[in-house]
Amino acid sequence: MNDLRRIDLNLLVTLDVLLSEHNVTRAAQRLNYSQPSISVHLAKLRDIFDDPLLLPGPRGMRPTARADELREPLRQALASLTRAVAPALPFDPAKSTHTWRVAATDYTESTILLPALAGLRAAAPGSRLAVVEAVPPRLARQAEQGEIDLAFCTSEGAPPELHHRALFTEEYALVGRAGHPRLKRRPTVAQFCDLEHVIVSPDGGGFQGVTDEALAKVGLTRRVVLSVPHFLFVMSALASTDLVAMLPWRLVRNTPVLRVVEPPVAVPGYEMAMLWHERVHRDPAHQWLREHIAGSV
Repeated sequence: MNDLRRIDLNLLVTLDVLLSEHNVTRAAQRLNYSQPSISVHLAKLRDIFDDPLLLPGPRGMRPTARADELREPLRQALASLTRAVAPALPFDPAKSTHTWRVAATDYTESTILLPALAGLRAAAPGSRLAVVEAVPPRLARQAEQGEIDLAFCTSEGAPPELHHRALFTEEYALVGRAGHPRLKRRPTVAQFCDLEHVIVSPDGGGFQGVTDEALAKVGLTRRVVLSVPHFLFVMSALASTDLVAMLPWRLVRNTPVLRVVEPPVAVPGYEMAMLWHERVHRDPAHQWLREHIAGSV
């Protein structure tokens, strides 16, 4: 036997039962086949293995030496195949030892992962979570190659080849330190433009964003004096200076050291989404993780 393609899997199942029963009639009953069908299967098996496999004996049939060699490897192989094609077992987070890899920015760490973390640790204490930097142009490739299980991105920027689930719609707020002398009340547009602003520029070094686009539509500009790549530094800078920033509301809503007010200019928000690849779409463990995260935000 040199070519696996010659073998019908049903023949191997028949052989396994024959090696257990040593009797064609009992094998036929177990497999719900007719006795002639089992005899045909045995003839094909003898041809494939070039061995009689089972010989007539005084109390049924007795296996040949070749059949004895096949018995345990065949049983193990069929057991493995049975497990492989069996329906996926329900996922039990309490018994999970998964390591999930998630691509996130500092913003999505704070607004999505942090709210989900305590519940994740309580429900799946044996699991691990690895957070890697989210770089939008890489997300589709990383997900396809199994380098990440989930990613978070704006719906607008989501790669079309990944599955997508909207989590929430975000809005911008004007933020400065608590006690900021010019944020005791909502500023006028002119006062807003005269403040010294910080901007988060993920690509680094940019001094314009969606707020500047909204101002440009009415012929105005603001004073952007600091550009940084991460939100964490912005929040620290705001708390210790008189700088202000237009920041996502979810990021600053529960920060006592900061004052959050409605901006005097309408700036469009965005929708945040959770992304994943088809390879994990039907996996029970990943389905559970996605539902847990979606229910936590």
